[in-house]
Amino acid sequence: MAYFITGGTGFIGRNFIDKLKEREGDIYVLTRAGSRAKFEDLQERMGEHAERLVPVEGDLQQPLLGLDEATVADLKGNIKQFCHFAAIYDLSASAEDQTRTNIEGTRNAIRLAEALDAGCFQHVSSIAAGGLYRGTFREDMFEEAEGLDHPYFATKHDSEGIVRKECQVPWRIYRPAMVVGNSKTGEIDKIDGAYYFFKSLQKIRNVLPPWFPLIGIEGGKFNIVPVDYVVDAMDHIAHQDDLDGRCFHLTDPEHHSMGAMMNIFADAGHAPRFNMRLDTRMFGFIPSFVRETLAGLPPVKRIISNLLADMGLPESVTMFMNYPTRYDNRDTERALKGSGISCPDLRDYAPVIWDYWERKLDPDLFVDHSLEGNVGGKIVLITGASSGIGKVSAIRLAEAGAHVLLVARSLDKLEETAAEIAQLGGMASIYQCDASNMEDCDRLVAEVLKNHGHLDILINNAGRSIRRSLELSYDRFHDFERTMQINYFGAVRLTMGFLPSMSERKQGQIINISSISTLTPSPRFSAYVASKSALDAWTRAAAVEYSDRNVRFTNIHMPLVRTPMIEATTVYNSMPVLTPDEAGDMIVDAVINKPKRIATQMGIFLQVLNSVAPKFAEVVMNTVFRMFGDSAAARGDKKPEQVQASNEQVALAALMKGVHF
Repeated sequence: MAYFITGGTGFIGRNFIDKLKEREGDIYVLTRAGSRAKFEDLQERMGEHAERLVPVEGDLQQPLLGLDEATVADLKGNIKQFCHFAAIYDLSASAEDQTRTNIEGTRNAIRLAEALDAGCFQHVSSIAAGGLYRGTFREDMFEEAEGLDHPYFATKHDSEGIVRKECQVPWRIYRPAMVVGNSKTGEIDKIDGAYYFFKSLQKIRNVLPPWFPLIGIEGGKFNIVPVDYVVDAMDHIAHQDDLDGRCFHLTDPEHHSMGAMMNIFADAGHAPRFNMRLDTRMFGFIPSFVRETLAGLPPVKRIISNLLADMGLPESVTMFMNYPTRYDNRDTERALKGSGISCPDLRDYAPVIWDYWERKLDPDLFVDHSLEGNVGGKIVLITGASSGIGKVSAIRLAEAGAHVLLVARSLDKLEETAAEIAQLGGMASIYQCDASNMEDCDRLVAEVLKNHGHLDILINNAGRSIRRSLELSYDRFHDFERTMQINYFGAVRLTMGFLPSMSERKQGQIINISSISTLTPSPRFSAYVASKSALDAWTRAAAVEYSDRNVRFTNIHMPLVRTPMIEATTVYNSMPVLTPDEAGDMIVDAVINKPKRIATQMGIFLQVLNSVAPKFAEVVMNTVFRMFGDSAAARGDKKPEQVQASNEQVALAALMKGVHF
């Protein structure tokens, strides 16, 4: 028995060819000119059976698939199974491409099968041939298909119709469901279908613990099958007698709602589950023309498009939010009876599917996550670069190839930092500036743009922190003015100075060093928290205005870091806090990944706690407040003071590492 395969180098096709290792006969594989490398990969997969593979050069869009008369004559009468896998399985492909491949390609394949006197034409269709049928779509149904407006559904349906109406050789039709990777190995070659949701689940996992409950969408029914079940079932059915002229659903008897499917893969990826799921049918009372009109408005379309892009989802996924069809597969089950072939439970192989995706297909694996790749050759300005977080970050960015502009008030310390960078082979320029002086900020902006033409990244790191209880601040209103002047006004003034050129170039990033204290009540830091919170709020508003200009804003909610800024509070000397290097890691993360914000898990936890139980959070932080006293500097005592933290204070600081006490 000989086989002729179209689409043999595709995902399902090559897995089917792997299955044919267990059977005898040559395997003729339609191969396009210029695709020889794919055929050679197929031979390598076949191992010792590679000699059974025979390439047949042709083209799906040509009559008789482009085979010449001699080849047709040579193969005539030898092909017992003509297996037609070739098709477009991409919802985003143009209608013209899908028509040429799915419809005309199928017609050309049928004509060749007839010319070869093939024993049977095995046509791989899809459940999409049923369109968006509302209810249960049986294997003997075809004309009943509904919702065929999209070219993907329409061409799948019409190509199957050509087989039914025009094919003069015996035929069998297979409708696989949404095909995912091998249930044993997880192997798959591209991201589509259920895989589109994996990135969102991964992002959620990275910021929330697995036990955190989420609210999601129940959605329509999804039917998912692993590729090994598809090829096992097709191979068995194709070699059974008396099944010609019939259609077989290669589907899972169990249909999963969108919400249930998300939870299955959330469990596989150790992400939080969607414990509460909203049924979108609750909005059914809104007339369809109203929903369609609203969805068609340009602002709404842009919002939806950006939201899907942020989640890593294609726009076509909206078609499946309320997928209405269930698939009956009783004919397939009867054909497979006694074979031991059945669709495995998605819950059993979902971890394998997730693991393969995360190791092989995660889009982040193909993104340059190196610091060098993200800052090499770029101009980066860092305020407060003479010491602490600013100095560490400047050195790391310069080592990675950035031209770092060092900004601070202290010229001698800037020169020390520049010298260290020069010794490492990096490039740095010095700009002396007081970020609390608005005129000085304007001068700095003008000089930088004159000397360098533009700025790629602005890191607003310079700041002032005051640790003093309100009881000691009644006559010190200038504390609030001073912190606001540099932490808020200075950062905003610099940002406003560089935004016009960034907006014009449609490129740039603003990184603001905020504080973990903006996420939770922080006693003794009211002046500091107020200034940083103002900057947070301003940044969120600015990010909205420049969202379509490719100017990115990142707030880093920095925990307590051991820098000269906290030296006046001697109790911190014996308490665990972050090092400048750890703080530098957060800035590197901001530069590489450009998230909206960066916060520690402790910071996020405290923010959630303050949102859901504000009074409880207040009591907790009041207890912390009473455990720690004001420093000598805060009291105005000029006498040096050394305070040794108690065991209770150290234990609390370790538990809440990075929180301001």
